[in-house]
Amino acid sequence: MRFSQLLIPTLKEDPAEAEVISHKLLLRAGFIRKLTSGSYTYLPLGLAAIRKVEKIVRQEMNAAGAQELLMPMVQPADLWQESGRWQEYGKELLRFQDRHNRDFCLGPTHEEVITDLARKNIHSYKQLPVNLYQIQTKYRDEARPRFGLMRGREFIMKDGYSFDATDQGAEETYEKMKYAYHRIFTRCGLNFRAVEADSGAIGGSFSHEFMVLAETGEDTVVICKSCSYAANMEKAVCMPSSAATDVAPKEVEKIETPGKRKVAAVCDFLDITPNRLVKTLVYMVKDEPLAVLLRGDHEVEEVKLANLLGVSDEEIRLADDKEIFDATGTPSGYLGPIGLRIKSVADQEIAAMVNFAVGAGEKNFHLLNVNMGRDFSPTMSGDIRKVTAADRCVLCGGELKLTRGIEVGHIFKLGTKYSEALGATFLDDQGAEIPFIMGCYGIGVSRVVAAAIEQHHDKDGIKLPAAIAPVQALVLNLSPKDDEISRAALDIYQQLQQKDIEVILDDRDERPGIKFKDADLIGIPMRITVGKSFTKEGMIEVRNRASGDTLTMPLTEVVSTVADLLAAAIL
Repeated sequence: MRFSQLLIPTLKEDPAEAEVISHKLLLRAGFIRKLTSGSYTYLPLGLAAIRKVEKIVRQEMNAAGAQELLMPMVQPADLWQESGRWQEYGKELLRFQDRHNRDFCLGPTHEEVITDLARKNIHSYKQLPVNLYQIQTKYRDEARPRFGLMRGREFIMKDGYSFDATDQGAEETYEKMKYAYHRIFTRCGLNFRAVEADSGAIGGSFSHEFMVLAETGEDTVVICKSCSYAANMEKAVCMPSSAATDVAPKEVEKIETPGKRKVAAVCDFLDITPNRLVKTLVYMVKDEPLAVLLRGDHEVEEVKLANLLGVSDEEIRLADDKEIFDATGTPSGYLGPIGLRIKSVADQEIAAMVNFAVGAGEKNFHLLNVNMGRDFSPTMSGDIRKVTAADRCVLCGGELKLTRGIEVGHIFKLGTKYSEALGATFLDDQGAEIPFIMGCYGIGVSRVVAAAIEQHHDKDGIKLPAAIAPVQALVLNLSPKDDEISRAALDIYQQLQQKDIEVILDDRDERPGIKFKDADLIGIPMRITVGKSFTKEGMIEVRNRASGDTLTMPLTEVVSTVADLLAAAIL
Protein backbone atom coordinates (compact mmCIF):
# COMPACT_ATOMS: atom_id res chain seq x y z
CA MET A 1 0.00 0.00 0.00
CA ARG A 2 1.32 3.42 -0.95
CA PHE A 3 0.40 6.41 1.19
CA SER A 4 -0.25 8.52 -1.90
CA GLN A 5 -3.03 6.13 -2.96
CA LEU A 6 -4.69 5.64 0.43
CA LEU A 7 -7.62 7.49 2.00
CA ILE A 8 -5.98 8.77 5.20
CA PRO A 9 -7.45 12.27 5.71
CA THR A 10 -5.39 13.43 8.71
CA LEU A 11 -6.20 16.68 10.52
CA LYS A 12 -3.80 19.14 12.14
CA GLU A 13 -6.18 20.38 14.85
CA ASP A 14 -8.52 18.68 17.31
CA PRO A 15 -12.12 18.74 16.01
CA ALA A 16 -14.44 20.89 18.12
CA GLU A 17 -16.97 18.06 18.50
CA ALA A 18 -14.49 15.70 20.19
CA GLU A 19 -14.21 15.62 24.00
CA VAL A 20 -12.08 12.59 24.90
CA ILE A 21 -8.65 11.76 23.52
CA SER A 22 -9.71 8.67 21.56
CA HIS A 23 -12.41 10.62 19.72
CA LYS A 24 -9.97 13.40 18.89
CA LEU A 25 -7.27 11.05 17.65
CA LEU A 26 -9.59 8.75 15.70
CA LEU A 27 -10.80 11.79 13.77
CA ARG A 28 -7.38 13.45 13.42
CA ALA A 29 -5.67 10.23 12.31
CA GLY A 30 -8.29 9.60 9.63
CA PHE A 31 -9.68 6.42 11.21
CA ILE A 32 -13.35 7.53 11.27
CA ARG A 33 -15.69 10.24 10.02
CA LYS A 34 -19.04 11.24 11.49
CA LEU A 35 -22.18 10.61 9.44
CA THR A 36 -24.73 11.72 12.04
CA SER A 37 -24.95 11.85 15.82
CA GLY A 38 -23.66 8.54 17.20
CA SER A 39 -22.95 6.99 13.76
CA TYR A 40 -19.54 6.88 12.08
CA THR A 41 -18.01 5.68 8.83
CA TYR A 42 -14.99 3.48 9.48
CA LEU A 43 -12.29 4.62 7.07
CA PRO A 44 -9.63 2.13 5.86
CA LEU A 45 -7.29 2.49 8.86
CA GLY A 46 -10.13 2.41 11.38
CA LEU A 47 -11.71 -0.64 9.79
CA ALA A 48 -8.34 -2.40 9.64
CA ALA A 49 -7.90 -1.95 13.42
CA ILE A 50 -11.42 -3.24 14.03
CA ARG A 51 -10.75 -6.27 11.84
CA LYS A 52 -7.64 -7.02 13.94
CA VAL A 53 -9.79 -7.08 17.10
CA GLU A 54 -12.36 -9.26 15.34
CA LYS A 55 -9.64 -11.73 14.34
CA ILE A 56 -8.45 -12.10 17.93
CA VAL A 57 -12.04 -12.48 19.15
CA ARG A 58 -12.75 -15.20 16.57
CA GLN A 59 -9.57 -17.11 17.38
CA GLU A 60 -10.25 -17.18 21.11
CA MET A 61 -13.98 -17.87 20.81
CA ASN A 62 -13.35 -20.74 18.40
CA ALA A 63 -10.62 -22.10 20.68
CA ALA A 64 -13.17 -22.09 23.53
CA GLY A 65 -15.56 -24.23 21.48
CA ALA A 66 -17.96 -21.50 20.31
CA GLN A 67 -19.43 -21.50 16.80
CA GLU A 68 -19.92 -18.38 14.70
CA LEU A 69 -23.23 -17.54 13.03
CA LEU A 70 -24.97 -14.37 11.86
CA MET A 71 -28.48 -13.31 12.87
CA PRO A 72 -30.73 -10.64 11.34
CA MET A 73 -30.32 -7.12 12.66
CA VAL A 74 -34.04 -6.37 12.16
CA GLN A 75 -36.12 -8.28 14.72
CA PRO A 76 -39.90 -8.84 14.92
CA ALA A 77 -41.73 -7.33 17.90
CA ASP A 78 -43.52 -10.55 18.80
CA LEU A 79 -40.29 -12.13 20.09
CA TRP A 80 -39.65 -9.13 22.34
CA GLN A 81 -43.27 -9.21 23.49
CA GLU A 82 -42.87 -12.89 24.43
CA SER A 83 -39.87 -12.07 26.61
CA GLY A 84 -41.60 -9.00 28.09
CA ARG A 85 -38.84 -6.63 26.97
CA TRP A 86 -40.81 -4.79 24.27
CA GLN A 87 -42.10 -2.48 27.00
CA GLU A 88 -39.28 -2.94 29.52
CA TYR A 89 -36.26 -2.11 27.37
CA GLY A 90 -37.00 1.60 27.09
CA LYS A 91 -36.40 4.22 24.44
CA GLU A 92 -33.00 2.83 23.42
CA LEU A 93 -34.93 0.18 21.47
CA LEU A 94 -35.57 1.71 18.04
CA ARG A 95 -39.05 0.55 17.06
CA PHE A 96 -40.62 0.88 13.61
CA GLN A 97 -43.21 -0.68 11.31
CA ASP A 98 -42.88 -2.26 7.88
CA ARG A 99 -45.21 -1.59 4.94
CA HIS A 100 -47.72 -4.07 6.41
CA ASN A 101 -47.84 -2.15 9.73
CA ARG A 102 -46.07 -4.97 11.55
CA ASP A 103 -43.85 -3.92 14.46
CA PHE A 104 -40.10 -4.45 14.34
CA CYS A 105 -36.98 -3.14 16.06
CA LEU A 106 -33.31 -2.71 15.23
CA GLY A 107 -31.43 -5.23 17.34
CA PRO A 108 -29.52 -3.80 20.29
CA THR A 109 -28.89 -7.38 21.41
CA HIS A 110 -30.09 -10.85 20.35
CA GLU A 111 -31.29 -12.87 23.37
CA GLU A 112 -34.77 -13.31 21.91
CA VAL A 113 -33.59 -14.27 18.43
CA ILE A 114 -31.04 -16.83 19.63
CA THR A 115 -33.54 -18.37 22.08
CA ASP A 116 -36.06 -18.70 19.25
CA LEU A 117 -33.38 -20.39 17.17
CA ALA A 118 -32.59 -22.83 20.00
CA ARG A 119 -36.21 -23.79 20.70
CA LYS A 120 -36.72 -24.65 17.03
CA ASN A 121 -33.49 -26.58 16.47
CA ILE A 122 -32.16 -28.03 19.75
CA HIS A 123 -34.43 -30.71 21.21
CA SER A 124 -32.30 -33.15 23.22
CA TYR A 125 -29.71 -33.06 25.98
CA LYS A 126 -27.52 -35.02 23.57
CA GLN A 127 -27.13 -31.82 21.48
CA LEU A 128 -25.87 -29.82 24.46
CA PRO A 129 -23.85 -27.82 25.33
CA VAL A 130 -24.05 -25.33 22.46
CA ASN A 131 -22.18 -22.02 22.38
CA LEU A 132 -22.94 -19.62 19.50
CA TYR A 133 -21.65 -16.13 18.70
CA GLN A 134 -21.78 -13.45 16.04
CA ILE A 135 -19.95 -10.22 15.19
CA GLN A 136 -22.47 -7.72 13.94
CA THR A 137 -23.58 -4.10 13.83
CA LYS A 138 -25.93 -3.17 16.69
CA TYR A 139 -28.13 -0.12 17.16
CA ARG A 140 -29.17 1.47 20.44
CA ASP A 141 -30.97 4.81 20.34
CA GLU A 142 -28.80 6.52 22.95
CA ALA A 143 -30.31 9.70 24.37
CA ARG A 144 -26.94 11.45 24.31
CA PRO A 145 -24.36 9.69 22.13
CA ARG A 146 -20.89 11.01 22.88
CA PHE A 147 -17.17 10.31 22.91
CA GLY A 148 -17.01 8.93 19.36
CA LEU A 149 -16.81 5.13 19.33
CA MET A 150 -17.08 4.97 23.12
CA ARG A 151 -20.83 5.56 23.22
CA GLY A 152 -22.48 5.63 19.83
CA ARG A 153 -25.85 4.67 18.49
CA GLU A 154 -24.47 2.28 15.89
CA PHE A 155 -21.52 0.05 16.78
CA ILE A 156 -19.87 -3.31 16.11
CA MET A 157 -20.35 -5.95 18.79
CA LYS A 158 -19.54 -9.58 19.40
CA ASP A 159 -22.45 -11.20 21.21
CA GLY A 160 -22.43 -14.85 22.19
CA TYR A 161 -24.99 -17.16 23.81
CA SER A 162 -24.61 -20.53 25.47
CA PHE A 163 -27.14 -23.30 26.11
CA ASP A 164 -26.51 -25.93 28.79
CA ALA A 165 -28.50 -28.76 30.31
CA THR A 166 -27.39 -28.27 33.93
CA ASP A 167 -26.28 -25.53 36.29
CA GLN A 168 -22.89 -27.18 36.56
CA GLY A 169 -22.53 -27.17 32.78
CA ALA A 170 -23.55 -23.51 32.63
CA GLU A 171 -20.96 -22.67 35.29
CA GLU A 172 -18.26 -24.45 33.29
CA THR A 173 -19.22 -22.60 30.10
CA TYR A 174 -19.23 -19.28 31.97
CA GLU A 175 -15.71 -19.92 33.27
CA LYS A 176 -14.52 -20.88 29.77
CA MET A 177 -15.86 -17.59 28.43
CA LYS A 178 -14.34 -15.65 31.29
CA TYR A 179 -10.95 -17.19 30.50
CA ALA A 180 -11.41 -16.52 26.76
CA TYR A 181 -12.16 -12.88 27.53
CA HIS A 182 -9.00 -12.59 29.61
CA ARG A 183 -7.09 -13.97 26.63
CA ILE A 184 -8.78 -11.59 24.17
CA PHE A 185 -8.12 -8.39 26.11
CA THR A 186 -4.59 -9.46 27.04
CA ARG A 187 -3.78 -10.11 23.38
CA CYS A 188 -5.26 -6.71 22.48
CA GLY A 189 -2.65 -5.14 24.77
CA LEU A 190 -5.13 -3.68 27.26
CA ASN A 191 -4.72 -2.99 30.98
CA PHE A 192 -8.06 -4.30 32.26
CA ARG A 193 -9.89 -5.85 35.21
CA ALA A 194 -12.85 -8.23 35.33
CA VAL A 195 -15.29 -6.76 37.86
CA GLU A 196 -18.54 -7.96 39.40
CA ALA A 197 -21.41 -6.12 37.74
CA ASP A 198 -25.16 -5.62 37.72
CA SER A 199 -26.95 -7.51 34.95
CA GLY A 200 -29.18 -4.56 34.00
CA ALA A 201 -31.68 -4.92 31.16
CA ILE A 202 -30.13 -8.21 29.99
CA GLY A 203 -31.10 -9.91 33.24
CA GLY A 204 -29.69 -13.05 34.80
CA SER A 205 -28.27 -14.11 38.14
CA PHE A 206 -24.77 -12.60 38.03
CA SER A 207 -22.29 -11.08 35.63
CA HIS A 208 -18.80 -9.67 35.14
CA GLU A 209 -17.75 -6.57 33.23
CA PHE A 210 -14.33 -6.31 31.65
CA MET A 211 -13.14 -2.78 32.28
CA VAL A 212 -10.22 -1.06 30.59
CA LEU A 213 -8.68 1.18 33.26
CA ALA A 214 -8.54 4.77 32.01
CA GLU A 215 -9.18 8.15 33.61
CA THR A 216 -11.62 9.05 30.83
CA GLY A 217 -13.83 6.05 31.59
CA GLU A 218 -17.52 6.63 32.23
CA ASP A 219 -17.73 4.01 35.00
CA THR A 220 -16.26 3.94 38.48
CA VAL A 221 -14.43 0.72 39.34
CA VAL A 222 -13.89 -0.40 42.94
CA ILE A 223 -10.67 -2.41 43.39
CA CYS A 224 -9.21 -3.93 46.55
CA LYS A 225 -5.51 -3.19 47.01
CA SER A 226 -4.98 -6.41 48.95
CA CYS A 227 -7.01 -9.11 47.18
CA SER A 228 -8.67 -9.87 43.84
CA TYR A 229 -12.00 -8.21 44.66
CA ALA A 230 -13.20 -5.81 41.96
CA ALA A 231 -16.67 -4.50 41.16
CA ASN A 232 -18.32 -1.61 39.42
CA MET A 233 -20.05 1.01 41.56
CA GLU A 234 -23.49 -0.45 40.87
CA LYS A 235 -22.46 -3.84 42.30
CA ALA A 236 -19.76 -3.00 44.86
CA VAL A 237 -20.80 -4.27 48.28
CA CYS A 238 -20.56 -1.97 51.29
CA MET A 239 -19.36 -3.76 54.40
CA PRO A 240 -21.67 -2.63 57.25
CA SER A 241 -20.15 -1.00 60.31
CA SER A 242 -20.46 -2.59 63.72
CA ALA A 243 -23.09 -1.05 65.96
CA ALA A 244 -21.74 1.12 68.79
CA THR A 245 -22.42 -0.68 72.09
CA ASP A 246 -20.67 1.73 74.45
CA VAL A 247 -22.85 4.77 73.71
CA ALA A 248 -26.19 5.16 75.47
CA PRO A 249 -29.16 6.59 73.52
CA LYS A 250 -30.10 10.11 74.58
CA GLU A 251 -33.42 11.92 74.66
CA VAL A 252 -34.57 13.40 71.36
CA GLU A 253 -34.00 17.15 71.19
CA LYS A 254 -35.71 19.51 68.76
CA ILE A 255 -33.56 22.34 67.40
CA GLU A 256 -34.61 25.32 65.31
CA THR A 257 -32.54 25.46 62.10
CA PRO A 258 -33.91 28.46 60.19
CA GLY A 259 -33.27 28.23 56.44
CA LYS A 260 -30.86 25.31 56.83
CA ARG A 261 -31.86 22.73 54.22
CA LYS A 262 -28.64 21.26 52.79
CA VAL A 263 -26.49 18.72 54.61
CA ALA A 264 -23.44 21.00 54.81
CA ALA A 265 -25.47 23.94 56.13
CA VAL A 266 -27.30 21.82 58.74
CA CYS A 267 -24.09 20.17 59.96
CA ASP A 268 -22.30 23.50 60.21
CA PHE A 269 -25.20 25.01 62.17
CA LEU A 270 -25.48 22.01 64.53
CA ASP A 271 -21.68 21.67 64.80
CA ILE A 272 -21.68 18.01 63.73
CA THR A 273 -20.02 16.09 60.90
CA PRO A 274 -22.10 14.68 58.02
CA ASN A 275 -21.63 11.12 59.28
CA ARG A 276 -23.71 12.11 62.34
CA LEU A 277 -26.73 13.08 60.23
CA VAL A 278 -29.29 10.94 58.41
CA LYS A 279 -30.82 12.58 55.36
CA THR A 280 -34.27 11.65 54.07
CA LEU A 281 -34.70 11.67 50.31
CA VAL A 282 -37.90 10.94 48.42
CA TYR A 283 -37.94 8.78 45.30
CA MET A 284 -40.83 8.09 42.98
CA VAL A 285 -41.03 4.33 42.41
CA LYS A 286 -43.50 3.51 39.66
CA ASP A 287 -45.07 6.90 40.49
CA GLU A 288 -45.42 6.02 44.20
CA PRO A 289 -43.39 8.04 46.77
CA LEU A 290 -40.77 6.28 48.88
CA ALA A 291 -38.54 7.79 51.57
CA VAL A 292 -34.87 6.76 51.35
CA LEU A 293 -32.70 7.20 54.44
CA LEU A 294 -28.91 7.29 54.41
CA ARG A 295 -25.99 8.92 56.14
CA GLY A 296 -25.30 12.55 55.29
CA ASP A 297 -21.92 11.85 53.69
CA HIS A 298 -23.20 8.97 51.54
CA GLU A 299 -24.92 8.83 48.15
CA VAL A 300 -27.69 6.56 46.92
CA GLU A 301 -26.67 3.94 44.35
CA GLU A 302 -29.90 3.82 42.38
CA VAL A 303 -29.25 0.41 40.79
CA LYS A 304 -28.83 -1.12 44.25
CA LEU A 305 -32.01 0.60 45.41
CA ALA A 306 -33.93 -0.64 42.37
CA ASN A 307 -32.66 -4.19 42.90
CA LEU A 308 -33.70 -4.13 46.56
CA LEU A 309 -37.17 -2.96 45.55
CA GLY A 310 -37.43 -5.47 42.71
CA VAL A 311 -37.89 -2.85 39.96
CA SER A 312 -35.74 -1.61 37.07
CA ASP A 313 -33.59 1.47 37.59
CA GLU A 314 -35.68 3.22 34.91
CA GLU A 315 -38.71 2.91 37.21
CA ILE A 316 -37.24 5.06 39.98
CA ARG A 317 -36.33 8.75 40.08
CA LEU A 318 -35.83 11.51 42.61
CA ALA A 319 -39.04 13.35 43.49
CA ASP A 320 -39.26 17.09 42.89
CA ASP A 321 -40.12 19.60 45.62
CA LYS A 322 -43.85 19.58 44.84
CA GLU A 323 -44.02 15.77 44.87
CA ILE A 324 -42.16 15.72 48.21
CA PHE A 325 -44.56 18.20 49.80
CA ASP A 326 -47.65 16.47 48.35
CA ALA A 327 -46.49 13.09 49.69
CA THR A 328 -45.25 14.18 53.14
CA GLY A 329 -46.64 17.62 53.95
CA THR A 330 -43.07 18.75 54.64
CA PRO A 331 -40.91 21.00 52.46
CA SER A 332 -37.71 19.58 51.01
CA GLY A 333 -34.73 19.82 53.36
CA TYR A 334 -36.62 19.28 56.63
CA LEU A 335 -38.05 15.82 56.06
CA GLY A 336 -37.16 13.13 58.60
CA PRO A 337 -37.98 9.47 59.30
CA ILE A 338 -40.19 10.04 62.37
CA GLY A 339 -43.92 10.20 61.69
CA LEU A 340 -43.57 9.56 57.97
CA ARG A 341 -46.82 8.81 56.18
CA ILE A 342 -45.07 7.03 53.30
CA LYS A 343 -43.02 3.83 53.20
CA SER A 344 -39.28 4.09 53.82
CA VAL A 345 -36.04 2.25 53.01
CA ALA A 346 -32.97 2.73 55.21
CA ASP A 347 -29.40 2.06 54.21
CA GLN A 348 -27.88 -0.69 56.37
CA GLU A 349 -25.30 1.74 57.79
CA ILE A 350 -27.96 3.56 59.82
CA ALA A 351 -28.41 0.50 62.07
CA ALA A 352 -24.88 1.12 63.43
CA MET A 353 -25.50 4.81 64.20
CA VAL A 354 -26.44 6.18 67.63
CA ASN A 355 -27.84 9.61 68.53
CA PHE A 356 -27.90 11.07 65.03
CA ALA A 357 -29.59 14.17 63.62
CA VAL A 358 -32.56 14.13 61.24
CA GLY A 359 -35.09 16.52 59.80
CA ALA A 360 -37.98 17.16 62.18
CA GLY A 361 -40.68 16.87 59.54
CA GLU A 362 -41.37 20.56 60.12
CA LYS A 363 -40.02 23.60 58.29
CA ASN A 364 -36.92 25.17 59.95
CA PHE A 365 -36.46 22.37 62.52
CA HIS A 366 -34.22 19.33 62.99
CA LEU A 367 -33.98 16.66 65.70
CA LEU A 368 -30.92 15.46 67.60
CA ASN A 369 -30.30 12.12 69.33
CA VAL A 370 -32.56 10.07 67.10
CA ASN A 371 -32.10 6.27 67.02
CA MET A 372 -33.47 3.70 64.59
CA GLY A 373 -35.60 1.08 66.28
CA ARG A 374 -36.52 3.29 69.22
CA ASP A 375 -37.79 6.36 67.37
CA PHE A 376 -38.70 4.95 63.96
CA SER A 377 -38.65 1.70 62.01
CA PRO A 378 -38.13 1.71 58.24
CA THR A 379 -40.24 -0.48 55.98
CA MET A 380 -37.09 -2.26 54.81
CA SER A 381 -33.33 -1.94 55.03
CA GLY A 382 -30.38 -2.91 52.87
CA ASP A 383 -27.17 -1.91 51.09
CA ILE A 384 -28.33 0.97 48.86
CA ARG A 385 -25.37 3.36 48.82
CA LYS A 386 -22.27 3.98 46.75
CA VAL A 387 -18.98 2.62 48.04
CA THR A 388 -16.40 5.24 49.03
CA ALA A 389 -12.61 5.08 49.34
CA ALA A 390 -13.11 5.08 53.12
CA ASP A 391 -14.90 1.71 52.97
CA ARG A 392 -13.11 -1.60 53.40
CA CYS A 393 -13.09 -4.65 51.15
CA VAL A 394 -16.03 -6.96 51.83
CA LEU A 395 -13.81 -10.01 51.24
CA CYS A 396 -10.61 -9.26 53.13
CA GLY A 397 -11.15 -5.94 54.90
CA GLY A 398 -8.41 -4.37 52.82
CA GLU A 399 -8.17 -0.81 51.54
CA LEU A 400 -10.23 0.04 48.47
CA LYS A 401 -9.24 2.11 45.45
CA LEU A 402 -11.77 3.89 43.25
CA THR A 403 -10.68 4.34 39.67
CA ARG A 404 -12.27 4.92 36.27
CA GLY A 405 -12.93 2.30 33.65
CA ILE A 406 -14.30 1.75 30.14
CA GLU A 407 -16.52 -1.28 29.73
CA VAL A 408 -15.37 -3.34 26.73
CA GLY A 409 -16.94 -6.69 27.59
CA HIS A 410 -19.76 -8.10 29.71
CA ILE A 411 -20.62 -11.72 30.47
CA PHE A 412 -23.85 -12.88 32.11
CA LYS A 413 -25.22 -16.06 33.58
CA LEU A 414 -28.79 -15.75 32.35
CA GLY A 415 -30.19 -18.96 33.81
CA THR A 416 -33.68 -19.70 32.46
CA LYS A 417 -34.91 -16.09 32.14
CA TYR A 418 -35.33 -16.23 28.36
CA SER A 419 -35.80 -19.96 27.84
CA GLU A 420 -38.79 -19.98 30.21
CA ALA A 421 -40.28 -16.80 28.75
CA LEU A 422 -40.07 -18.15 25.19
CA GLY A 423 -40.80 -21.79 26.01
CA ALA A 424 -37.39 -22.99 24.85
CA THR A 425 -36.99 -26.53 26.22
CA PHE A 426 -35.18 -29.78 25.55
CA LEU A 427 -35.73 -33.39 26.63
CA ASP A 428 -33.39 -34.55 29.39
CA ASP A 429 -32.13 -38.13 29.83
CA GLN A 430 -35.39 -39.01 31.60
CA GLY A 431 -37.56 -37.65 28.80
CA ALA A 432 -38.69 -34.58 30.77
CA GLU A 433 -38.99 -31.15 29.18
CA ILE A 434 -36.42 -28.80 30.74
CA PRO A 435 -35.72 -25.13 29.93
CA PHE A 436 -32.24 -24.34 28.63
CA ILE A 437 -29.80 -22.77 31.09
CA MET A 438 -28.32 -19.86 29.20
CA GLY A 439 -25.33 -17.54 29.27
CA CYS A 440 -24.65 -14.31 27.36
CA TYR A 441 -21.26 -12.88 26.40
CA GLY A 442 -20.68 -9.49 24.73
CA ILE A 443 -17.66 -7.50 23.51
CA GLY A 444 -17.83 -3.98 22.11
CA VAL A 445 -15.45 -4.56 19.20
CA SER A 446 -15.37 -0.98 17.93
CA ARG A 447 -15.17 0.31 21.52
CA VAL A 448 -12.07 -1.83 22.12
CA VAL A 449 -10.19 0.26 19.56
CA ALA A 450 -11.25 3.52 21.26
CA ALA A 451 -10.41 2.15 24.71
CA ALA A 452 -6.98 1.04 23.52
CA ILE A 453 -6.27 4.56 22.28
CA GLU A 454 -7.33 5.98 25.66
CA GLN A 455 -4.59 3.86 27.22
CA HIS A 456 -2.02 4.04 24.42
CA HIS A 457 -1.29 7.55 23.17
CA ASP A 458 1.01 10.50 23.71
CA LYS A 459 1.03 14.17 22.78
CA ASP A 460 1.91 13.28 19.18
CA GLY A 461 -0.82 10.75 18.50
CA ILE A 462 -1.89 7.11 18.69
CA LYS A 463 0.32 4.29 20.00
CA LEU A 464 -1.89 1.26 19.39
CA PRO A 465 -0.50 -2.13 20.48
CA ALA A 466 0.99 -3.98 17.51
CA ALA A 467 -1.66 -6.73 17.67
CA ILE A 468 -4.49 -4.33 16.81
CA ALA A 469 -2.68 -1.55 14.93
CA PRO A 470 -4.15 -1.15 11.42
CA VAL A 471 -0.72 -1.57 9.81
CA GLN A 472 2.47 -2.96 11.33
CA ALA A 473 5.15 -0.90 9.59
CA LEU A 474 5.55 2.39 7.75
CA VAL A 475 8.46 3.07 5.39
CA LEU A 476 9.20 6.80 5.05
CA ASN A 477 10.87 7.85 1.83
CA LEU A 478 12.12 11.30 2.77
CA SER A 479 13.39 12.13 -0.74
CA PRO A 480 11.05 10.64 -3.39
CA LYS A 481 13.04 12.42 -6.14
CA ASP A 482 16.29 10.75 -5.07
CA ASP A 483 16.65 7.48 -7.01
CA GLU A 484 18.99 5.81 -4.49
CA ILE A 485 16.75 6.57 -1.51
CA SER A 486 13.61 5.58 -3.45
CA ARG A 487 15.14 2.25 -4.50
CA ALA A 488 16.13 1.44 -0.89
CA ALA A 489 12.69 2.40 0.46
CA LEU A 490 10.96 0.30 -2.19
CA ASP A 491 13.28 -2.66 -1.49
CA ILE A 492 12.47 -2.60 2.24
CA TYR A 493 8.76 -2.22 1.47
CA GLN A 494 8.75 -5.24 -0.85
CA GLN A 495 10.81 -7.42 1.52
CA LEU A 496 8.42 -6.68 4.39
CA GLN A 497 5.48 -7.61 2.17
CA GLN A 498 7.17 -10.91 1.31
CA LYS A 499 7.33 -11.66 5.04
CA ASP A 500 3.56 -10.98 5.32
CA ILE A 501 4.19 -7.84 7.35
CA GLU A 502 1.52 -5.19 6.72
CA VAL A 503 3.35 -2.11 5.51
CA ILE A 504 2.69 1.30 3.99
CA LEU A 505 5.23 3.08 1.80
CA ASP A 506 5.01 6.85 2.32
CA ASP A 507 5.91 7.93 -1.19
CA ARG A 508 4.28 11.37 -0.97
CA ASP A 509 6.10 14.43 -2.24
CA GLU A 510 5.79 16.19 1.14
CA ARG A 511 8.21 17.81 3.57
CA PRO A 512 9.84 15.33 6.02
CA GLY A 513 8.21 17.15 8.96
CA ILE A 514 4.72 16.42 7.62
CA LYS A 515 5.59 12.76 7.11
CA PHE A 516 6.98 12.40 10.63
CA LYS A 517 3.92 14.09 12.15
CA ASP A 518 1.51 11.87 10.23
CA ALA A 519 3.49 8.75 11.19
CA ASP A 520 3.30 9.62 14.90
CA LEU A 521 -0.37 10.63 14.64
CA ILE A 522 -1.42 7.38 12.96
CA GLY A 523 0.67 5.39 15.42
CA ILE A 524 1.97 2.56 13.27
CA PRO A 525 4.21 0.40 15.51
CA MET A 526 7.38 0.38 13.36
CA ARG A 527 8.64 3.41 11.42
CA ILE A 528 11.49 2.87 8.96
CA THR A 529 13.06 6.09 7.72
CA VAL A 530 15.16 6.22 4.58
CA GLY A 531 16.80 9.61 4.12
CA LYS A 532 20.13 11.40 3.74
CA SER A 533 21.79 9.13 6.32
CA PHE A 534 21.40 6.32 3.84
CA THR A 535 23.11 8.15 0.96
CA LYS A 536 25.89 9.41 3.23
CA GLU A 537 26.48 6.45 5.56
CA GLY A 538 24.30 3.60 4.26
CA MET A 539 22.30 3.66 7.48
CA ILE A 540 18.54 3.44 8.00
CA GLU A 541 16.55 4.41 11.09
CA VAL A 542 14.01 2.06 12.72
CA ARG A 543 11.82 3.57 15.44
CA ASN A 544 9.52 1.67 17.81
CA ARG A 545 6.43 3.87 18.27
CA ALA A 546 5.42 2.26 21.57
CA SER A 547 8.77 2.52 23.37
CA GLY A 548 10.19 5.49 21.48
CA ASP A 549 13.45 3.57 20.99
CA THR A 550 15.32 4.33 17.76
CA LEU A 551 17.86 2.01 16.14
CA THR A 552 20.21 2.80 13.26
CA MET A 553 21.38 -0.06 11.00
CA PRO A 554 22.43 -1.00 7.46
CA LEU A 555 19.81 -1.92 4.88
CA THR A 556 20.56 -5.67 5.16
CA GLU A 557 19.45 -5.75 8.83
CA VAL A 558 16.25 -3.72 8.61
CA VAL A 559 13.70 -6.37 7.65
CA SER A 560 14.87 -9.01 10.14
CA THR A 561 15.04 -6.42 12.94
CA VAL A 562 11.51 -5.16 12.25
CA ALA A 563 10.19 -8.73 12.05
CA ASP A 564 11.81 -9.62 15.40
CA LEU A 565 10.48 -6.49 17.12
CA LEU A 566 6.96 -7.14 15.87
CA ALA A 567 7.07 -10.80 16.89
CA ALA A 568 8.08 -9.76 20.42
CA ALA A 569 5.28 -7.19 20.58
CA ILE A 570 2.40 -9.44 19.46
CA LEU A 571 1.22 -12.01 21.99
